[in-house]
Order: sequence, then C-alpha cells, then structure tokens
Amino acid sequence: MPSARAISTAVLLSTATLLSCSLTACAPAERGGGRAGDGGGTATGAQDENRFQKQTLNWKDCPAPAPVQGGGEAPAPLPDGTRWQCTTMQAPLDWKNPSGESIGIELIRARAGGDTDDRIGSLLFNFGGPGASGVTTLPGLAPDYEKLRSRYDLVSFDPRGVGNSRGVRCLDPDAAEEAEDETDETPDDGGAEIEALVELTRQLAATCEKNSGDVLPYVGTTEAAHDLDLMRHLLGDEKLHYFGISYGTQLGGAYAHLFPKNVGRAVLDGVVDPTRDRMEGALGQAGGFQLAFEHFAEWCVEQRCTLGEDTEAIVEAAVELQADLDEAPLPTSDGSELDGDEVLSAITGSLYSQTFWPALLVGLEAVTGGDGDVLADLAEALGQHGAGGDTTDESTDDPTDESNENDAFRAITCDDSSDRYTVADVEARLPEFAEASPLFGPGLAWSALSCAGWPVPGEAEHPEVSAPGAPPILLVGNTGDPATPYAGAARMAERLGKGVGVELTYDGEGHGAFDSGNPCVRGAVHAYLLDGRLPESGAVCEPEPLPEGK
Repeated sequence: MPSARAISTAVLLSTATLLSCSLTACAPAERGGGRAGDGGGTATGAQDENRFQKQTLNWKDCPAPAPVQGGGEAPAPLPDGTRWQCTTMQAPLDWKNPSGESIGIELIRARAGGDTDDRIGSLLFNFGGPGASGVTTLPGLAPDYEKLRSRYDLVSFDPRGVGNSRGVRCLDPDAAEEAEDETDETPDDGGAEIEALVELTRQLAATCEKNSGDVLPYVGTTEAAHDLDLMRHLLGDEKLHYFGISYGTQLGGAYAHLFPKNVGRAVLDGVVDPTRDRMEGALGQAGGFQLAFEHFAEWCVEQRCTLGEDTEAIVEAAVELQADLDEAPLPTSDGSELDGDEVLSAITGSLYSQTFWPALLVGLEAVTGGDGDVLADLAEALGQHGAGGDTTDESTDDPTDESNENDAFRAITCDDSSDRYTVADVEARLPEFAEASPLFGPGLAWSALSCAGWPVPGEAEHPEVSAPGAPPILLVGNTGDPATPYAGAARMAERLGKGVGVELTYDGEGHGAFDSGNPCVRGAVHAYLLDGRLPESGAVCEPEPLPEGK
C-alpha cells in the first residue's frame, strides 16, 4: 500500500482538485479532437467512425476489479437484486484518425429499477480526478444515486488512460513510493531538495513515455468527450444525460462545447474554473484550502479545542507544526515517522468533507502531545479520498498499492495543459502563494512543476467550454469548497454562454455539494434529472449543522 507520504503527493497535486484547468477543446492538428459539434474528419474518417458506431456492447456480470483499477472483490448486487454489468467499448485511439488503432474503454452499469415506461435513458457519471476509475467508484457510491436509478440506468467508465482503459503506467508502485519518500514536496533548502523534486518529475515523465508512450498523446479530455458521445450513441440515447463531479465538470464542459446539440440533462458539481491556467488554478486553490482550514479553525474554537484561542492562533500553530515536522519528523508507534508532508496530507484530505473535521481535531490535539499516530492514520486513510477517488478495497483491510490513478492524473493533466513551468517560474510566484496560504501555498506552487519535461505537448492554457445552442446545464457551487473554489461555478456559467449555465449555491463545506447529503441540494438535483425542473438560477441551499462534540 502506498505510504502516507506517497499519497500526499496525489493530495497536493490532487486529482480531484484539478490544478490543471485546461479542458481540451482546442486540439492541435496532430492530435485528437475536432471542431465543435462536427464529429470530426473527412468522409473517409466518418466512414471509419461509423464502424465504431455499429458495434454492439456485450454486457456481462462484472468481474473483480483489476489491480490497475484498485483491486478488490466483484461488486455485490444492489439491494433489489440488480447485478452490476460490465463491458468494453471500442473507440479510435486517435479521434483524428479513426481508421487507425482502437482503444478499449471499460464501462459499468446498473439497470434502472423503476417502471420501464418511466425510464429516461442512461445517466453517465465521471467522479473526478482526472484518473479515478468510474468502474470501481460507482458501485461504492450507488446508494447516493439510488433515487436516480428509478428512471436511469446508472453508467460509469474508466476514461482512456485510467484503470482497464489502457491505464497509463509510469514508475513501478514500489519504486514510486521509494522515490516519493525521498522527496520533499515543499522544498525550502534552495538546492538539494529542489533538485530532488525536479529529478523525480523527470523520472516520472521518462518512465511514463517508456511504459505508455503509445497511448500518452491520446488520453486528454477532448478525446474523452468524443468517447462520451460514442457511449451515448451505443447506449441508445438521443441526448447525453450526465453527472460530472470535480474534474468531471471539465469533461462535461468539453462535451457541451463539442456537442452542444447532444446535451441532455446535465449536472456539474464542484465546478472547475475554466478561465485559469494551471498556475492560476493552483493559486486559487491555495486560497480555497486556506479558507476551508480557517472555517475548520472557527469550528474548533467553538468546540473549545486546545489548539489555540482563536482562528489565527490555530492557523499559525498548524503552519509551525508542518515546518517543525518537516525538519524533525515525529516517530509513530508502528516504527515509521510523521513528517510535514503527511501533516499536509491529513489536513488536506480532512477538508474534503466536514464529517472528517472531528478526527482532524483529535489528530492535531494528539500531535501537540507527541502522539502522531492519528494524523499518520488520517494521511493514509484520506490521501486517496483527497486525490479524487476511493481506491480502497472495502472487502479487506488493505488499500490497493496497484491503482494507476496517480499516473493517469499526471498523464491527463499534462495532455490537457500547455503550461510547462520551470523552477524559476515557481520561485517567482512563491510569495503570492505564501500570501494566499502559508500552509498550503508552497506545496501547491511546487506542484506546478508536474508537467515539466512531459513528452507530449499539451493542448491549451485553459479550456474552451462555450456551448451556444446547448440546453440548460445545472452548475452546483459550494461556497466552502477548497478544491474547486466557489467562483469557478460563476465563471463556468459565463463561459458556457447566456442561458446555458444555471447556478445553484450550497453554502456549505467540503468538496462538491451532492455528496454532502444536503437535502436541499439533493432535492434540486433530483428534481432536474428526474422531472426536468430546474431551480431558479442563483438559488441557495443552506447546510445542516455539524453535531457538536469531538
């Protein structure tokens, strides 16, 4: 299983946090894609695409997830006996050259449980990342979407480059763990630590090219959007009904831009800001995580915690704790150590859901007394959650150490983004990041190096999501969201175009809104997806109070 330190890299780069704000609608000529809505290509290309549209999906009971998907047991039937079915869809590896090689895209579904006369169609999910396996994620989250199954088949997939869809592989998992254990994600010595971080980035780029170079140019969001439209067709739907979360909102925006007339009922939750490049996106996140931690600190004071007398004192204490353990890690009872990166991992992961706040409080109080076990456990348990998907095998006590989620995150991010930052670029912006957040800023700034030396040129600084002619799309923004700050929803609405984006605000905490369980948010989403009733644009849902006590 990855160490907590290894997981913290994914958290700070944050597959769910989406530091890459580049959808990929503006593909260079040599890469996949096509003009908005054109389906792409010449008459010959259209004929080649037609062979993919004529395929039949062969659905069978799902096997156990492969190690690259996260491992574990085959998904259990739903309470009403509905079994999970899986299949592989063939798509062009390069959508610009549909006569060339194909790629298999793994899908999973649970058929609608209601009256067949009431069935609307399929509802496709992308849960974020990029890099999360939808095939393993959907069954675990199915109870949250059971009401939607009354009128939809629930469908998800492993996007290209993820899991069983030609999953990208870079370093061997053990080698990656060792390399990350030796690398400080917040280098501050001005020399050796920076060089080690740069060398790890180079090593990852080289091994990704060596092990997956044939697929690396074709794992971007534009290609995935074309895959979505092929899924829509093969599933028998005239329109794409879609639920995208976090990075899934990037994919949804790309689809709307490319295929505006094919958009059905679509919900984008935890909306990525499409106006920012990767550096600006990371800077916005620094402020988002800082705000979320300050909200935690305010709650901590209300609980009469011992971390500080006020919010400012608690924030300062956390900054000092991270710096102190970066210099001198604290031994834990299992013989390992709690260092500054793991402290950041524990705090970051805990801010993804308000339900984790009590455990974070206990962990921070314990470490002030010399006990680092709780924070180390949090870093380990929540690291993959913060990274954009749970790759834990819930049937065992051991999380997987085989999932390619981190590798896929890097590959898709770097395929989408044309930004290639240098050490000098990061150092020039460090003061801004430190001002935005002394706790989270430095790590997020240095994470901008992740695409340096990448063997594939990225597509654009930021996405093109304009979708004139598309029907209304429900955008759900959370005022306390650390990973996709609230302003992103308004900017997505503006870029989609007049009359397309309909905003719903959740005045809450955590990443996204639907998964919070808030009855108002869920009621609005259900009303739209099931009955076509949109909330009034600008409507606000208030949170339910967090139970008192530690």
